[in-house]
Amino acid sequence: MSHKTLANNRRVRHEYMILKTLEAGIELRGTEVKSIREGMINLSESYCKIDDRMQAFLLNAHISHYHFGNRHNHDPLRKRKLLLHRHEIKRLYGQLKQQGLTLIPLKIYLKQGLIKLEIGLGKGKKLHDKRDTMKRREAQREVERSLKEK
Repeated sequence: MSHKTLANNRRVRHEYMILKTLEAGIELRGTEVKSIREGMINLSESYCKIDDRMQAFLLNAHISHYHFGNRHNHDPLRKRKLLLHRHEIKRLYGQLKQQGLTLIPLKIYLKQGLIKLEIGLGKGKKLHDKRDTMKRREAQREVERSLKEK
């Protein structure tokens, strides 16, 4: 299936070690959908949270106002409910409480006309982990360069 990526949270892969990814729907208003389809969304400071009533939410994701939206425009930083099955939420909640992990939005994309959010279960990297990742990436680039020259 083809997915059209609308926004990526690129910094996440540097800050966190992603252990598992999951696809979730988002409860959106009309002007939010139009704005996201134009790519007017920023996931860089956003995160996901599961509350006591076993509901998952996307917090701090900035969806800019739709420029034709007039008085029906939405609040850009409002709390948005994630559409997941109850058993998925319970499993995630258990992992978050036991292992000290974090739910992070990775990217937002179109799938068969619907807007989906890819969330990742991640663990924060320490400084030395970040350095190791950078060294590995640099070594891989050098190998690719040398192969290209030959």
